[in-house]
Amino acid sequence: MTIAWVFVKNAGITPSAVTNALRLLIDGCVMSDGQGIIALTRAYLESRKLQELVVQSGLDLRVLNETELEQSIQDILKQRLRGAQRQRRSHSDVWIFAYGSLIWNPTVKFSDHRVGTIYGWHRRFCLWTPLGRGTPENPGLMLGLDRGGSCRGIAYRIPAEDILAELLILWRREMVVGSYTPRWVKVVDGKDRWDAIAFTINHSHVMYTGNISNEVVVNSLATAHGKLGTCADYLVHTVDGLMKYGICDKPLLKLKEQVMAQQLLTQ
Repeated sequence: MTIAWVFVKNAGITPSAVTNALRLLIDGCVMSDGQGIIALTRAYLESRKLQELVVQSGLDLRVLNETELEQSIQDILKQRLRGAQRQRRSHSDVWIFAYGSLIWNPTVKFSDHRVGTIYGWHRRFCLWTPLGRGTPENPGLMLGLDRGGSCRGIAYRIPAEDILAELLILWRREMVVGSYTPRWVKVVDGKDRWDAIAFTINHSHVMYTGNISNEVVVNSLATAHGKLGTCADYLVHTVDGLMKYGICDKPLLKLKEQVMAQQLLTQ
């Protein structure tokens, strides 16, 4: 997701203007070209303003409350406690598998990160966003993990002592309206295999796209923008984030080329 930065120069900016800019940055929101662009920072998520944003939008989407988010976290953690290693696992670290914006804007504290691959799931633009990076009139698209294939991404390790606090930050970000289903996946890197939590698409959610054409995907990514920025930025940041770790996602690279070409044609 788009990161908003405040650059302060020496050309006649008053102290009050600097103070206001810093206040907006701390709040997780800055103004860009006269439009409010929300920076999805840790502070913004801690303040629960993302939930407030959805509620105040008037969209017909049910926002999960804190109790529901905490219960979801407990449910996913209980799943890994099954089996012979229950006692050892209950005090171990947790890994999170990132495949989209979490790669370039994790927002959670982690002690380690590794490149890895999961099987049985693939990265796909399959989630409509009528607010974050789109509008009800021109909804944008976000990535999800859908069934089939494989996906290469980044696994972040959260220390055992920080699990509950960090997962709550993550759930406030990814599980606002329940459009994802958190589940355990097996991450593979060479001979190493380990469990991680991944956010897979919820097929029963109203924002799941189902099967849509490449033309629809390209048009959405090229034109949609919302409170969190543009879909094109989201795509570019994801491609760049993957390339940083030596991951070349050919379908995403092709999408990037198609989106940029369409934008040039409409300028």
